[in-house]
Amino acid sequence: MNIAKYVVMGVIALFVLIIAGGSFYTVDQGERGVVLTNGAFSSVADPGLHFKAPIFQSVVKINTQQLTTYWGFEDTRAAMTAYSKDQQAADLRVSITFHVPPDQVEKVYGQYGSVENLIERTVGRIAPQTIKTVFGQYDAVSVIQSRAKFNAEVGSAVISSVTGPIVVDSVQIENIDFSDAYEQAVEARMTAQVEVQKQQQTLEQEKIKAAIAVTQAKGRADSVKAEADANAYKVKAEGEAQADSIKARGAALANNPLLIDLTKAELWNGQLPSTMLPNSTVPFLDAGK
Repeated sequence: MNIAKYVVMGVIALFVLIIAGGSFYTVDQGERGVVLTNGAFSSVADPGLHFKAPIFQSVVKINTQQLTTYWGFEDTRAAMTAYSKDQQAADLRVSITFHVPPDQVEKVYGQYGSVENLIERTVGRIAPQTIKTVFGQYDAVSVIQSRAKFNAEVGSAVISSVTGPIVVDSVQIENIDFSDAYEQAVEARMTAQVEVQKQQQTLEQEKIKAAIAVTQAKGRADSVKAEADANAYKVKAEGEAQADSIKARGAALANNPLLIDLTKAELWNGQLPSTMLPNSTVPFLDAGK
């Protein structure tokens, strides 16, 4: 009898503990609690400590923080393969960051049941096709050269396409991986372009050197010409001066016949010659005159 009594008391105590433990709950920051009464929506609980009716009420917590879903990464969703405008296949790695607005928690639970189902039926269905459509508007070269523009257009297209109780915050194209054959062809083409640019630079350098050489040669030629002109002018000036001197002396001799004798007298040192030719006269002493 006593044993049965203790068993009943134990069952009652356990029942009381279960009831007491199920009468309160907490909601973390970054979450909202969907309160259900007998399975039907009752209210949305904000972060903090709350009480509920045991057994009759339950709480489903919905994450309202920023979350990120991926395509093309290892151990994530399947690879996203897209084709460019020039029919080049590429494997894309994409990350999409999103969050559930706190005031949309009731719709998330009522229409999708969980955040995972929400992602799968909104972002998961719309984003890949939207990204592939935008990628198909670029050829392989331009999508690499205009990576920032492509990423911005993808983000805008996905954000405007996804509808429902979810907000897409950002879309990032983490990597674009073309086939090995295409990448090798691009590398060979870039190498050829670099070589052409190198040759063009060499040609421009040679042109500059040639222009410098021509300028230097012209400078030397101008210098030689200037020196020759100076020498010619000097010779001409000296010749003209000498001619003028001869002309002046000739005119002087014509007007003064005795000028020659005067010049001789001025140059004579006053000594008589030690020898003389027969019948000759002593210079400057012409007795006949």
